[in-house]
Amino acid sequence: MPARSCALCNKANAILKRPKTGQQICKQCFFIVFETEVHNTITNANLFKPGDRVAIGASGGKDSTVLAYVMKTLNDRYNYGLQLYLLSIDEGITGYRDDSLETVKRNQTQYDLPLKILSYDELYGWTMDRIVEQIGKKNNCTFCGVFRRQALDRGASMLNVDHIVTGHNADDIAETVLMNIMRGDIARLGRCTLICTQGEDTIKRSKPFKYTYEKEIVMYAYFKKLDYFSTECIYSPDAYRGHARAFLKDLEAARPSAIIDIIHSGEAFEVAEEIKLKDQRTCTRCGYISSNELCKACALLEGLERGIAGMGVNQYHLDNLKQYRRESIAQH
Repeated sequence: MPARSCALCNKANAILKRPKTGQQICKQCFFIVFETEVHNTITNANLFKPGDRVAIGASGGKDSTVLAYVMKTLNDRYNYGLQLYLLSIDEGITGYRDDSLETVKRNQTQYDLPLKILSYDELYGWTMDRIVEQIGKKNNCTFCGVFRRQALDRGASMLNVDHIVTGHNADDIAETVLMNIMRGDIARLGRCTLICTQGEDTIKRSKPFKYTYEKEIVMYAYFKKLDYFSTECIYSPDAYRGHARAFLKDLEAARPSAIIDIIHSGEAFEVAEEIKLKDQRTCTRCGYISSNELCKACALLEGLERGIAGMGVNQYHLDNLKQYRRESIAQH
């Protein structure tokens, strides 16, 4: 069978089929459309302004590695005028994060970007290995998610950056939409699809890969021969997100557009402009901005230190339930 010409340039032979569109294209055209789509996502959402100091959440995995490469490429190509930094969080997971951080250190050299590494141990006095040893694998992702978010904020503050960008891709966002639907957390659907958020702190968080398929990120990394760490977190197989991921993959196999369709469904939910939030205060334990006496991280830490980790997890979910009820009432 004769080779098929690229559907975009009609010059080179097509060597891949885009999961996102089904087009058969050549490698160079794939690089162009991939980078251009990310550029359009950034510019359409007005994510940055010249002079912004931007921290790239770097884990060493495929998403953050491709994000770092593409952000540097687009910053140079389109003169964004950004000062880019790599920011990594060491959760303290032996045989996983210690290895992936070696990849990040190589990326620092390869991309010539400053790197800041911050660990759970130095921030909280706990590593994820110790946490799992005490509480088991159930609910460990709750601890890691809360700690990681605050660690990124603290690291960004140390770097004095204006913005954090993360490698969350279209698959991740679609999974979050499904999780909120399965939990009945309708009030969060509109927020979880936002490309840019600004929470309790003053640092913005953005997702330049919001409309970028995970499969295309993998293909880009492969064809660009990027250096990334491919092992999944050893504690993630028991995470609730895994069920949403498996369901999404089944949907995508039957209908490739399902990922973007789910994101658009989440975007269709209107978020009330005036939602009554609790007054912001300062955590009495660590000084971090919080809506309660203790911030979410310190509430979890208190449970760990008292040997009743379930208390912290229950309080965390209780606070989320109260917030959900307030938002639901505000929207109706």
